[in-house]
Amino acid sequence: MESAQEIKAKVLEVFAEKYGSNEGARVFFAPGRVNLIGEHTDYNGGHVFPCALTIGTYAAVRKHEDRVLRFYSMNFEEAGVVESSLDDLKPLKDEGWTAYPKGVIWAFGEKGHVIDQGFDLVLYGNIPNGSGLSSSASVEVLTGYFLRSLYRFEGVTNIDIALTGQYSENNYNGVNCGIMDQFAIAMGKKDNAIFLDTSTLQYTYAPISLRGMKLVIACSNKKRGLGESKYNERRAECEKALSEIQTLVDVKSLGELDEPTFGKVESLIRDDVRTRRARHAVYENRRTISAAKALKAGNITLFGQLMNASHESLRDDYEVTGKELDTLVDAARKIPGVLGSRMTGAGFGGCTVSIVKDANIDEFIEKVGREYLEKIGYAADFYVVEIGDGPQEII
Repeated sequence: MESAQEIKAKVLEVFAEKYGSNEGARVFFAPGRVNLIGEHTDYNGGHVFPCALTIGTYAAVRKHEDRVLRFYSMNFEEAGVVESSLDDLKPLKDEGWTAYPKGVIWAFGEKGHVIDQGFDLVLYGNIPNGSGLSSSASVEVLTGYFLRSLYRFEGVTNIDIALTGQYSENNYNGVNCGIMDQFAIAMGKKDNAIFLDTSTLQYTYAPISLRGMKLVIACSNKKRGLGESKYNERRAECEKALSEIQTLVDVKSLGELDEPTFGKVESLIRDDVRTRRARHAVYENRRTISAAKALKAGNITLFGQLMNASHESLRDDYEVTGKELDTLVDAARKIPGVLGSRMTGAGFGGCTVSIVKDANIDEFIEKVGREYLEKIGYAADFYVVEIGDGPQEII
C-alpha cells in the first residue's frame, strides 16, 4: 500500500496539472471506518463500536479570493473539474460526489461559520467506493477538517466536525444517517475502537489487541447508494415502533430498553415487521455493550460469537444483508481460524468484517473469494486492515 507521503505527492501533481500550479496547496487526510459491532443502533439511541482505518480520503486544497468552487476527484476522472459557487449551494438538489463537500460548506454556514472565499480541490480516496466503509462520511469529515484550518474557525472541535457532517448528510444529501460514521472518523485513534453511546455522545477508547489475528474486510462489490436504499425506510419503521411503545412506556429511544423489558412491551407494536426491526435495535445494542466488555477482558472468542449473532439478527430481523453479504459470511465461517464474521455498515451491499487468525488469512481470501465468485458471478475484494488515527494535515 502506498504511504501517505507517496499519495500526497501524487495528489499535488494532479493539483498542479488541473489548476496551473500547486503552490500554496495543503494536503489533508481523513480515514474510513469499519464498525466491529452495533449496526443500525446509532439512530436508535444505542451503542456502536467502530474504529478508524489507515485507508481513507486525501484532499489537496488551496483557497482563493473569489467565490468560485472547483472540484476534481481522481476517483471520478470522467467528471473532470466541476465548477460551482458559494452562491449556488442547493440542499437536496445537488447530485454527484461534489454534493458531499458542498453539503459541509453549507452546513458550516447554517451553524454560523461563514465561508466567503472559494477554493480549488483535488480529492483522492483509497476506500472502495460504495463499500460501506464510509467513503461519504470520510469526505464530510475531511471537508470539515480542512475548512476549520483554512478559514480559522476557532473553537470548532472534532466532535463539532462530526456533528456538522451528519447534519449535512441529513439535510443536504437527504440520507437520514446517525452519528456513528462521522464520529468514528473524526475521533479515530490508532489501535483503538470507540465505544460510543450515540444518545449522549459519551465515549471511551478500547485498545484492540488481536494477537496473532487480523481484521479482514471483504468487499462485495455490489454498489449501493444509501439515499436510494431502504435505509430511511428502516429508520422510519423503528421510529414508528418506538412511538407505539411510548404509548405506555416512558423511553426516548429503543436503546434505553434491555431484552427483558422489550419482551414485556413488544406486544404494543402493532406490526410484525416493525416488531422485528425494534427487536434487532434492542438486542444489537445489548450485544454491543457485551462485546465491548469482552474485548476489554481479552475474550476474543466471545467477541467473535457476538459478531456472528449480530449478522444473523441483521439478516433475519432487520433484513439488510442480502445474498452477497450472506454468501461472504457463510463462506467465511467455513474457514478454520475465523473467530467471527458479519456484515458491516448499512447493508444492501458493501462489506463484511471478519477476525481471522494470521495463519489462515491466505486460505480465507482464496476460498471465500472462490465461493463468492461461483455463487454471485463477480469477484469480491479483500483488505487486511489496520486501525488508524483520525483526520490530520499531511505535512
